Amino acid sequence: MEYNLTTLQPALPEIFLLSAACLILVIDLFLDKRTRLLTYGLSLAAILGTIAVAIGVSNSETQILFDGAYIRDPVADVVKIGLLVVTLFALIYAKDYLIQQDIYRGEYFTLVLFATLGMLVMASANSFLTVYLGLELLALSMYSLVPFKRDSEAGSEAGMKYFVLGALASGMLLYGISMLYGATGALSFTDVSAAINSGQADEALLVFGLVFIVIGVAFKFGAVPFHMWVPDVYHGAPTAVVLMLSSAPKIAAFALAIRLLVDGMSGLAAQWQDMLMILAVLSMGLGNLVAIAQTNIKRMFAYSTISHVGFIFLGLLAANDKGYAAALFYSVVYALTAVGGFGVLAMLSRHGFDAENIDDLKGLNDRSPWLAGMMMLILFSMAGVPPTVGFFAKLFVLEAVISVDMVWLAGVAVFFSIIGAYYYLRAVKVMYFDKPESDQPLIVSFDSQAAISVNGMAILLLGIFPAALFGVCQAAFG
Repeated sequence: MEYNLTTLQPALPEIFLLSAACLILVIDLFLDKRTRLLTYGLSLAAILGTIAVAIGVSNSETQILFDGAYIRDPVADVVKIGLLVVTLFALIYAKDYLIQQDIYRGEYFTLVLFATLGMLVMASANSFLTVYLGLELLALSMYSLVPFKRDSEAGSEAGMKYFVLGALASGMLLYGISMLYGATGALSFTDVSAAINSGQADEALLVFGLVFIVIGVAFKFGAVPFHMWVPDVYHGAPTAVVLMLSSAPKIAAFALAIRLLVDGMSGLAAQWQDMLMILAVLSMGLGNLVAIAQTNIKRMFAYSTISHVGFIFLGLLAANDKGYAAALFYSVVYALTAVGGFGVLAMLSRHGFDAENIDDLKGLNDRSPWLAGMMMLILFSMAGVPPTVGFFAKLFVLEAVISVDMVWLAGVAVFFSIIGAYYYLRAVKVMYFDKPESDQPLIVSFDSQAAISVNGMAILLLGIFPAALFGVCQAAFG
C-alpha cells in the first residue's frame, strides 16, 4: 500500500503529537532557568494542536490503516479528544506545583506527551500488537514519572511497586494475547472476532486467554483484586504526577477494554460479562468501605477511584451500545473530576509543604471561597449529587444495567454509592465548617485559576445539560 498524506490522514493526531514531543525534547536541551517555562508553553501548544487535528480528522466513517493494525472511528475520536482535554488541565495544574517543589524539569512535560501518545495509540488500536505498543508507551512514561521527586523515599517506593506490578500485569496480558493468537491464528481484532464466531477455535484455550486479558485490563483500571498499587502510588508520587495518572489513563483504559473485549472478543461476551460483574461488585464494595477509614486525601481519592472503576465496569458488562455509551460518559466525567480534585491539592501545596491530608482542606472557604466552591462541585460530582454531572454519570450506568435485567446489581451499586457519599461530604464539611490551620495566603497563578474555573463550571454545566456530552457518547456507538 502506498502511503501519502491522504492515506495517513486518520493517523495525523498521533503523527502531530509524536513530532511535537520530539521537537520539544530537543528544544528543552538548550533552555536555561530563565527560559525554562518555554517547555510548558510548547507542551500546551502541542496538546491544543493535537486536539485541533483530532477534531479535523473526525467523521462518522470507520477507516482502517496499516494492514488492519490501526482504526479511526467515532469511538476513537471521542476518547482521544476527551483524554487530550483532561491532559491539558493536568499540565496547567502541574506547572506551579513543580516550581514550588523545586522539581520543575522539562522531562515532566515530554514524558506526559509521550504517555499521551501511548493513550492515543491505544484508542485507535485494531490489533493485539498495536494495543500492546500503546500500552507500553504509556506505562514506561508513567514508570519514569512516579519517582519524579528523586529525594522522596515514598516516591521511590511507589515507583518500584508500580514498575514491578505493572510488569507483572503486562506479562499476564501478553500471555493472554499469545493464547488467543494460538487459538485463532490472528492478531487483528476483526480476524480474531471472526475466528471466535466461526466456532472452530479451541474454546478452553480462548477462555484461558480471556482470563489473562481481563486481568491485564483490570490492573490498568486498578480494579479489585488488582488494585494493590493504586493507594501506594497515589500517596507516594508527587501530586503533579497523580494529576495525570488518575485521570486521562482511565479514559484510555476504557478504550483498551472496548478494543479487546468488544471489538476482539464479542463472541465471548457471556464469559467476560461474568468476570466484569465480580470485579465491579468487589471494586465498589472495597473501594467505598476502605476510603471511609482514610485520613490522607490522596489515599482516599485512590480508593474512590477503585469504586468508580466498578461503575465503569457496570456499563461495560451491560454488553450493549447503551451500556458502552454510559461507560464512556462515566470515564470522561470521572477523569474531569479527578484532574480537578488533584489540581486543587496541587494549588494548596507550597514550597516545603505537600497538601495530602484531609485536614489540609480545613477552612479552605475562609482562605479562598472560589477554590472551595470548585472543590465542593468536584466532590459532589464524585459522590453523585445533583445537579453535578457525576449524578447523571451514575444514573446512565444504572439505566444500562437495569435494561439488561440486572436490577439487583443496580441495587448493589446504589447501596455502595450511599456509603461513598459519606467520605466526600466529610471533606466538604472540613472546608466549610472547620477553622484553617494555616493563615498563609493562597497564591494561585492566573492560568491555574482559569483552568479550575473552567473545570468546575464544566462539571456543573454538564450536569445541568448532560445531553450534550451523552449525545456525543451515544453517537460514537451508533
